[in-house]
Amino acid sequence: MPVIGLAEDDLKIAGLVKKGLEESGYTVVAVSNGEDALAIFRTEQTDLVILDIMMPGLNGIEVCKRLRDSQRELPILMLTALGSLDDKLTGFNSGADDYLLKPFHFKELLVRIEALLRRSHTPVFADESVLQFEDLTLDTISKEVYRAGTLISLTAKELSLLELFLKHPNRLLSRQFIAEHAWDINFDTGTNVIDVYVNFLRNKIEKGFSRKLIHTRINMGYILK
Repeated sequence: MPVIGLAEDDLKIAGLVKKGLEESGYTVVAVSNGEDALAIFRTEQTDLVILDIMMPGLNGIEVCKRLRDSQRELPILMLTALGSLDDKLTGFNSGADDYLLKPFHFKELLVRIEALLRRSHTPVFADESVLQFEDLTLDTISKEVYRAGTLISLTAKELSLLELFLKHPNRLLSRQFIAEHAWDINFDTGTNVIDVYVNFLRNKIEKGFSRKLIHTRINMGYILK
């Protein structure tokens, strides 16, 4: 489960963002000033950091620069009311990967976070055409799937779904994320098509095996773990 560091001195905004992210399956470590952000996010294992710019003590720009000096691969998103071109350039020049203005829609924040995490958590394999988790493997070229040496036959949609899970192990995937990234379609909340195909996939890769791999998070989505 990805851990997100949140540095925001507006307690109302911080509370709303923290609640929304936790409901979306993330773990959130929240602080309200720059000094704490620097001290905690340098040492805690965080997968992404959200920084307000105008904070007591060290501002977000300075925190971003220092975090970037010590952890160059850490995704950093600026969340701020400062929206001029110069403000944005300052943010990006300090090392930020993305810049979102207040007020904002939470769904947009979530999409940007997912995009940053995808870029930073792309698995590296000895053979990049082969994706593997535990005893489950998928050859993305031959489209062959094996579990514990047993060949498993999947449809095209099931293959796309499995590939998405294998590229994001131990991460909660929302139904909307699955629809958009496995099949490039808009998610219709009035249908259960995602749940149906996840169950099809489960039946094929888990039947006959004692260990379950795809787990349900009620009202949130699915996770390969």
